[in-house]
Amino acid sequence: MLPAAAVDTSLWIRRFHPSPDANVRLLCLPHAGGSASFYYPVSESLTPGVEVLAVQYPGRQDRRNEPCVESVTELADLIVDALLLSPDERPVALFGHSMGATVAFEVARRLERQGRPPVALFASGRRAPSRYRDDQVHLRDDNAIVAELQTLSGTDSRLLGNEDLLRLVIPVVRSDYKAVETYRCDPGAKVSCPVSVLVGDSDPKATIEEARAWSEHTASAFELQVYPGGHFYLSTHQDRVTDLLLDRLVDAPAAILGRPRGLL
Repeated sequence: MLPAAAVDTSLWIRRFHPSPDANVRLLCLPHAGGSASFYYPVSESLTPGVEVLAVQYPGRQDRRNEPCVESVTELADLIVDALLLSPDERPVALFGHSMGATVAFEVARRLERQGRPPVALFASGRRAPSRYRDDQVHLRDDNAIVAELQTLSGTDSRLLGNEDLLRLVIPVVRSDYKAVETYRCDPGAKVSCPVSVLVGDSDPKATIEEARAWSEHTASAFELQVYPGGHFYLSTHQDRVTDLLLDRLVDAPAAILGRPRGLL
């Protein structure tokens, strides 16, 4: 990892609705091409029971002048560095959508190695870390990347029709796809926390069986939640997703969140 002095926590971690009385924090990691603001509605829904921390990757929005990170493991290293600089010692859970789910898995592994394991991992819209496809979207031309965004329906249609905005977005999407498409999970890698997997029943990026394979990557409890919809099912089922998060994190048994202060 980089020296702590090389990481600015405020650049990486955003709090849209500070909730100092919440017993648990939820670190949310965006999809390829996504930004921290994607999780603003989730933060709004979960406050004050859960404090949402949204990760802002380099290369987008207020970090658009920074180079993108084209490696999942390097990205995880930097996020953990930023998170561990925080004096806040409340328990933390992880939520990642698509690429963010893979990054969240690697963040969880690093937190465990630091002796500060997360209390839960929520993996959304992503096949298990050990399940690969030879998509190579990052090697395609710009038109093919736009077609990919249109297929997934996760990008504002107004943006897809704005050539100037597309010029800004395509390099970010390409870099993020490179990171996740070149990622290879360590053989037998697992986390010790419970893993909940959420997936749309018609997601072109993760079949239900590919999502179920996350069960191989936890030494704790596993659950699979299937929702109607595609890759961005959570945009139309936000209430159901946030209800699940509240149930698991706020109404969870004391054994899950009752870790001693000083451990995440």
